[in-house]
Amino acid sequence: MIFSALIGDKSTFIAEGKSWHCLLLLFNCSGLESDLKSLFETTWKNSLKHQGAQMSTSPMKLSKDTASNGDDRSKGEMVELPLTSYTPEEEKAVLRKIDMVILPFMCFVFFLQYLDKQSLSYAGVFGLIEDLNLTSSQYSWSSSIFYVGQLVSEYPFIYLMSRLPLTKFVGATVIIWGIICMCLAAPNNFAGFATVRFLLGFSEGAVSPAFVTITSIWYRKQEHNLRTALWISMNGLAQVLGCFLMYGIGKSSSLTIAPWRVLFIICGAITVAAGVAFFFLMPNGPKDAWFLNAREREVLSLRMAQDRDGGDKTSFSFAQLKETLMDPKAWIIFWFRVLVCMQSPVLTFASLVIKSIGYTKLETMLYTAPSGAVQIVLLWIGAGLVYIFPNQRTLVVLVLIIPPLIGTVFLLKLDVAAQWGLIVASWLASCITASMTILLSLAASNFKGNTKRAVVNGMFFIGYCAGCIASPQLWTHSPRYTEGVITSIVTWCLLFAVVILFRFLCTWDNEQREKQAANHESFDVNHHLELDENGLPQTDLTDKQDRHFRYVW
Repeated sequence: MIFSALIGDKSTFIAEGKSWHCLLLLFNCSGLESDLKSLFETTWKNSLKHQGAQMSTSPMKLSKDTASNGDDRSKGEMVELPLTSYTPEEEKAVLRKIDMVILPFMCFVFFLQYLDKQSLSYAGVFGLIEDLNLTSSQYSWSSSIFYVGQLVSEYPFIYLMSRLPLTKFVGATVIIWGIICMCLAAPNNFAGFATVRFLLGFSEGAVSPAFVTITSIWYRKQEHNLRTALWISMNGLAQVLGCFLMYGIGKSSSLTIAPWRVLFIICGAITVAAGVAFFFLMPNGPKDAWFLNAREREVLSLRMAQDRDGGDKTSFSFAQLKETLMDPKAWIIFWFRVLVCMQSPVLTFASLVIKSIGYTKLETMLYTAPSGAVQIVLLWIGAGLVYIFPNQRTLVVLVLIIPPLIGTVFLLKLDVAAQWGLIVASWLASCITASMTILLSLAASNFKGNTKRAVVNGMFFIGYCAGCIASPQLWTHSPRYTEGVITSIVTWCLLFAVVILFRFLCTWDNEQREKQAANHESFDVNHHLELDENGLPQTDLTDKQDRHFRYVW
């Protein structure tokens, strides 16, 4: 029989590039289990490491015989089995299409999120504080309460994102937050303004954790850092363009309402339009990729399987939730974000610092804008370092902590008379996004399991909210904001220590797994026999359960 012929020449069978999926068909046949089990283990492991092998252009055909296990197959029938390889050219073509469709959506929405959120800083310079009669404490709370809204939204949004079509849910929230942003132009007192800011923060709570998940759905581990850097670099771009937008609005002499109200209306209207486009055009996952043909979708599934990802699912696992809450690396991810975001008031208060040392409103916008450009430059320096040293992300983060730490020290030590010194120090101190980008990529690359990944992402952004809520309350004494600046210095130093701890835990865990692999302790062939239509494993293993998984540090 053809089965016996195949078993008689295993090496030829594999060398010709035939699908290991065929082994599963053979494996079910009585009398062949012991012979195929060893072959399947070896082939399965190798297939996970296999990248870009040349393949035939048509599905392979195999003659079936009646199996001895009692099923009703007809002798001599030809079976068409799916291909499980692809060429480097096919992979590049698929990746190029993903970059041309998925990334622009993410970048533009993230740009608008930061612009809408950061517009408070520009509005404060152009009359918001005077028009609403805000005290220094109330202005700080106007910043903090936005993140209270985001914090409140995280837990329900984590659950909903694991149960509903992800991009549809995100698109709907983008539309809602655009409408709410326009409503910021209406209040005439602190209570009304704070309420709308809370609702704005609540509606924006889904975007950042969802984008980490979307990145991990469409891109492989080694591609996360560059793509994450692209959509996070929109923070710096929004800082630059937001200043110029406010400059243009403030310079207009034909406005019938306050310039800061016009800013909120314009930003909100653009966001609504972007949300509609995101809702209807952004695919939920590889199966819904309207810009790929059937073969390209197959290639996408195969390349993602190399990272042993279970694909996009809508189930919520309480076992994974428990594992996440007991995982020290997950809690370190949480503290990453808390400590980084203790620096966030620099972004909100920098324009007020510049204005307070003697510059006009329009000059303040012009001198604040370069901080966004400095952020972008440092971010891409970080991305370049990760590209050059792909297995040293934590060391790159340690390097990226140094410039903002130096800038914060200068903010504390320089005299008010050193105007340009303080301006440049504020530019350096605002470089939060560079280290944040690498930390986001670590969150995306180091956790598996649909629910666990969603919960970790949620913890990461809950930490973000916690840091952003607490820190503005320390920035209340202008123009030096001494308490807040000292807190920033301390938290940068703490972040340095926590990153070192995370690196140690990841390397130690990887060493233990390598020892197990050397002793053949972790491979369980029966665990991988649940397959999808392409013959790929349909499992939702966590990083703890999957002993083949290796942490990125």
